[in-house]
Amino acid sequence: MDQLQGVIWLDGKMVDWQEARVHVLTHTLHYGLGVFEGVRVYPTERGSAIFRLADHTRRLFNSAHIVQMKIPYTAEAITQAQIESVRQNKVKHGYIRPMCFYGSEEMGLRAQHLKTHTMIASWEWPSYMSADGLKNGIKVRTSSYTRHHVNISMCKAKCNGNYVNSILALEEAMRCGCAEALMLDNEGYVAEGTGENVFIVRDGVLHTPCLTSCLDGITRRTVIQLATDMGIDYIERQITRDEFYVADEAFFCGTAAEVVPIQSLDDRIIGTGKCGPLTKKLQDAYFDCVMGKNTHVDDWLTYVPT
Repeated sequence: MDQLQGVIWLDGKMVDWQEARVHVLTHTLHYGLGVFEGVRVYPTERGSAIFRLADHTRRLFNSAHIVQMKIPYTAEAITQAQIESVRQNKVKHGYIRPMCFYGSEEMGLRAQHLKTHTMIASWEWPSYMSADGLKNGIKVRTSSYTRHHVNISMCKAKCNGNYVNSILALEEAMRCGCAEALMLDNEGYVAEGTGENVFIVRDGVLHTPCLTSCLDGITRRTVIQLATDMGIDYIERQITRDEFYVADEAFFCGTAAEVVPIQSLDDRIIGTGKCGPLTKKLQDAYFDCVMGKNTHVDDWLTYVPT
């Protein structure tokens, strides 16, 4: 990543990609208190478009507010910086990473005079999941690591340090030959993936875990809106692992992962072991939205000037 060409927005100005550096005593590097977002850019007939940019920027500021981090820029400034980053880096089908982090002014948990720094990078990254995974589904393993309890960490903040939990779970799953992990909450109910929300399908109805320890995913909200528009019922409730095994269909959704079918969980085939019809319907509707083919939700797209 550090050898890519382009520019990165750092503390209010564009700098050369290789010059976007921080000190090794940067507080967030040591203690993990920072907030970030993941935002996608898609190619459309009208050029590059950023999907649900305002929602992502709002969540970034909400995350900062939750952890009492003061972002030294307005939401409008951060929004415009993301657009300009995509424009200058000529991103057609890729990803944007805004992050706010504490600097190296002081060290220790009691550090009180830290400056909040802000960076925004964007690059070409067409797909997080493999093409085969998006088409046919992925193998998933239930993680031995528990998702954060609501009062152990600030689960509604997209906070850097929260993702140590995700990394450990994902590495464990990959060592077992799976592409992703399913994480349970502290009561043993299904929570989410390592970076995705999750849905199952039973008798034509969508079921998804309640937003307790789960992040309020923007893609999750998108899927629910699309399902509602198509007359598909959905229920938010506690889901057990064994009823996941006997679901008709299942899928993850997230900004990076998009909408990806789950082929199996813990070596139990889900449904037919392929992308189910309802999953396929929602996946197609999602890609129509992000590619600018659904004019009814055109306000979800921010088109980047050339």
